[in-house]
Amino acid sequence: MNDARSDEPQAVDLAWAAQHTPADVLAALGSSPAGLSSASAADRLRSHGPNVLAASNVTALDVLVRQLRNPLLILLLSAAGVSAATGDVTDGAIIAAIVVLSVGLGFVNEYRSEVAVAALHDDIHHDALAWRDGTQRRVDVRDLVPGDVVDLRVGDVVAADMRLLDAHQLECDEAVLTGESMSAVKSVAPDPAGGSEVDLTAAAFMGTVVHQGSGRAVVVRTGSATAFGKVAVGLTERRSETAFQTGLRSFSRLLVKVAAVLTTSIFLINVAFSRPLIDALLFSLAIAIGITPQLLPAIVSVSLATGSRQLARRKVLVKRLVTIEDLGNIEVLFTDKTGTLTEGAITYDTALDSFGQSSPASLLLGLVCNEATMTAEGPVGGNALDVALWSAPAASVGAVAGYERLGIVPFDHERQLVSVLVRPPTGPTQLVTKGAPEAVLARCIAVPAEATRVLEGLFAAGARVVAVASRDAPDLGSPGPVDESDLLLAGFITFVDRPKADAGTSIAKLNKLGIAVKIITGDNATVAAKVCRDVGVVVDQILTGVDLDRLDDDALAAAIVHTTVFARVSPEQKSRIIKIARRAGADVAFLGDGVNDAVALHAADVGISVDSATDVAKDAADIVLLDKDLGVLAEGVMEGRRIFANTLKYVLMATSSNFGNMFSAAGASLFLTFLPMLPSQILLNNLLYDVGQLAIPTDRVDPEIVARPAAWDIKFVRRFMATFGPVSSVFDFMTFFVMLAVLHANHAEFRSGWFVESLATQTLVVFLIRTRRIPFYRSRPSLAMLITPPVCALIGAILPFSPLADILGFTVLPLSFFLILLGMILTYLVLVEFAKGRFYAAQADSERKGRTHTERLEHRIRRRAHRFTRHHGPGTRR
Repeated sequence: MNDARSDEPQAVDLAWAAQHTPADVLAALGSSPAGLSSASAADRLRSHGPNVLAASNVTALDVLVRQLRNPLLILLLSAAGVSAATGDVTDGAIIAAIVVLSVGLGFVNEYRSEVAVAALHDDIHHDALAWRDGTQRRVDVRDLVPGDVVDLRVGDVVAADMRLLDAHQLECDEAVLTGESMSAVKSVAPDPAGGSEVDLTAAAFMGTVVHQGSGRAVVVRTGSATAFGKVAVGLTERRSETAFQTGLRSFSRLLVKVAAVLTTSIFLINVAFSRPLIDALLFSLAIAIGITPQLLPAIVSVSLATGSRQLARRKVLVKRLVTIEDLGNIEVLFTDKTGTLTEGAITYDTALDSFGQSSPASLLLGLVCNEATMTAEGPVGGNALDVALWSAPAASVGAVAGYERLGIVPFDHERQLVSVLVRPPTGPTQLVTKGAPEAVLARCIAVPAEATRVLEGLFAAGARVVAVASRDAPDLGSPGPVDESDLLLAGFITFVDRPKADAGTSIAKLNKLGIAVKIITGDNATVAAKVCRDVGVVVDQILTGVDLDRLDDDALAAAIVHTTVFARVSPEQKSRIIKIARRAGADVAFLGDGVNDAVALHAADVGISVDSATDVAKDAADIVLLDKDLGVLAEGVMEGRRIFANTLKYVLMATSSNFGNMFSAAGASLFLTFLPMLPSQILLNNLLYDVGQLAIPTDRVDPEIVARPAAWDIKFVRRFMATFGPVSSVFDFMTFFVMLAVLHANHAEFRSGWFVESLATQTLVVFLIRTRRIPFYRSRPSLAMLITPPVCALIGAILPFSPLADILGFTVLPLSFFLILLGMILTYLVLVEFAKGRFYAAQADSERKGRTHTERLEHRIRRRAHRFTRHHGPGTRR
């Protein structure tokens, strides 16, 4: 790269930056190792714009295209155009107008929902640890500009393209760009063996994740000018299909198959009876569109958007709308301990020596070996324990000012340690190590027996503990993990994270919803069990990471059922637990906020994180909690179940009333010498019916429905259709008999009568289908649900008497028809209620048999695991 500078001020090319010294890059960017001033950063932000990708916004055109992406709709409009061109202009215009109204109805609802949900995503923030005005501070990643100096720590998602200024065993996961599973090793100086090829080992790319180590870098490019931005612009991220989407797709396939058979049959029957070809085609296509629940996407969108807004008010942000329904289906929740069972406010308690006595020396070494930096605004960087250590009464910058840091071995979750090489005010150079007590003690020599007893006592009291050790290292140059040996134990530092007062109540609430809550933590087993007991959670069984490695997958699947706490588990073990639980057939959610939780978040059906989590955890999650509270999560589960229940109401309406209409149309075509309803009347009937169903997302849901997980069951939908579709058709044929044999109706009267009867029965039956209980008496609908369907039925009854009657092909109906209709509707609703009782009684028997089968299956799994343990001992993972 010959030209260092780009056309933009204060920006350079990343390839050029990687091949030049940090000093040259800083000079080219007009920056310094201490970063930018706030004023300079503000000027550059105005010049370069926010550090965001050119993400695809919600556009009216995109939503409209989705509404029009319907082959049946296109065929109908084409046939209507042919009809108009061959002389029937009025009928063609009416069909086109009704189609426009139907499409507009779906468009308005779906567009409003998408706009509302897009606004919620602005509440999810990512921060970077940047240097401004010579001090470290948290900066929203959207405000980063070229020239900003940023610290990189384990778990950070790199927020822009950067040139490294400093690196300590830094590795970045670049799979998002390269697809490589192995992390890329980073260094400040380019690899001299790279030859003439551009070497980017000194570069950190936007969107990659800091897998190991730490570093400091200067921002070179932001937003869509980054390497990731250039790849991402114009592309749409394809996410894996959720169970909810799979269910919708299966339902759509069912509709297409049945509609294709019946529509083709209706068309062939009409042609066989020598009816005009265009009229037969229009009638068949109108029937096909009428049977297709065109408003289903809008109903789903409105339900999910309404639910997302309600959840947002409860501090639950949904990144993917469809996961709301999946949240309602979860049967097992794995969650970490900190912030869910405990307050999550970790505070320093005390520093002890190996014998349990107060030890200022242990505190001093803990401050020396600390990845958080004290600033005027408080400690920044590091983990929660590092930050809490600075809150100790004796902690001060002056206490460690005499220690010169010569090198660092950053914390990682495999070692569970951090080490620093320091030159103290007096004496030789020292290596100071701090971390999980088990990991530190394993690297120490001459550990007093009393130290183990002290540690066990601290764990039994529920304390969070880190151990501190050191050794002289006068000849050590650049420290590495291999140097963490032959240490002398200095003592222990303890922290307090008090149990939440309402944690037990929240878990009981989740249990009542049919959700098993299991704790999965990197903390000590004794500490985790103590916290569980403190909040009133019964611990059935505890498994540690060591125990997990001894179990094969079948044995682990059986053990998960009875295990309450998984302790001292690695990131890989967390992921394995989640995958095995899912393989057993359970819908699984995982709540985590750390770097080591990202893989497990991806593996779960629903990944849940919190706003204070690491960037990589928030990116991996489907749902972000602004308040880490299991009680709030329980409300989210209930909301997901309410949304699914209301969506299923619309599906069941479509499969009963709509399919009944298709059966009726097919039967009527066999004996009538005319079309039983004009294509425009069918479409108008469907439009009014759809308007009547728009209130479904607001409807109340019976308590027993939200008390248990629910999921798509296409067999259930088929059985419902086969039961209630024919019932609807019976009353259609009764209407045909009344119109022809009793009232001796002409063509217009027949069509008007069936239109009124069909609309009234299929809109009013929703009050029965919406609940398994006795309607109105034991299950009250929402106000909107109570008003909207009857109003639509009334509009249908008034149309034959309106000025639009002649245009739409209606005629005035006699009073005797409405008296007979009233009796038929009441009889129909009573019959449906009776059929509903029989149907759900049979469904309950089927569910009981299913539960018996499940119990037998669990017994076989446990028996197999017992047989494995008996023959092979605790087992070895296969």
